Amino acid sequence: MRILGRFLIGVGLAALVSSSASAALLEPQLHLRPSTEATPRVAVTLDACGGKTDARILSALVDNKIPATIFVTGKWLKRNAEALAVMRAHPDLFELENHGAEHVPAVDTPRRIYGLKSAGSTEAVQAEVVAGALALTDRGEPAPKWFRGATAQYSKSSIALIRSLGFRIAGYSINGDGGSLLGARETERRVSAAKDGDVIIAHINQPTHAAGGGLVKGLLALKAKGYAFVRLDDVEDDGTDDTTN
Repeated sequence: MRILGRFLIGVGLAALVSSSASAALLEPQLHLRPSTEATPRVAVTLDACGGKTDARILSALVDNKIPATIFVTGKWLKRNAEALAVMRAHPDLFELENHGAEHVPAVDTPRRIYGLKSAGSTEAVQAEVVAGALALTDRGEPAPKWFRGATAQYSKSSIALIRSLGFRIAGYSINGDGGSLLGARETERRVSAAKDGDVIIAHINQPTHAAGGGLVKGLLALKAKGYAFVRLDDVEDDGTDDTTN
């Protein structure tokens, strides 16, 4: 009911969001705030857009006790009950957050982004965000606090709208797998090069792509170097473009 209430509030606030916002899209950055600990920290954020689950990644996270924030769509939840059960069995490792209902870019003007048709209106952005949250809570999961839209790009006005619905927006500082399209070697190189405070984005829904194997190797390389892994909800952070603060 809280989510539905936020939706209704958002409908009212939508009228206050400028429809003449710049046509340029924003791709927000996100970094962890510096820690007082000597151990370097990174956040692993994985998008589950649709399709299936990469067991290589899920097994590596569980076996090596690497925490991760998983952004799930309603589409993915419908088709991956077994993987969801694994994540539920390890609440110390997995934080499930909102990636939207249908993996539609949360942009309130009509356009295509990486071949995907945007939501195209404030009402459609709201529907994508709210229905994505309900897909989690209807399955008994905690209400999500974070949102990441498909393509991780937004208009300035859609950022304001999503924030008015009560969500923080998850950017990133390292694109680990190039939308899961990079090869294993390049993915491993990018991930293993992470520095203290980085937020890594990659994908857990492409089991046939080489990038998944590279992601695992990159994460294990960071672990071997003594890095600590954290979930977004467990640490303080700073996001650009008014996405978190």
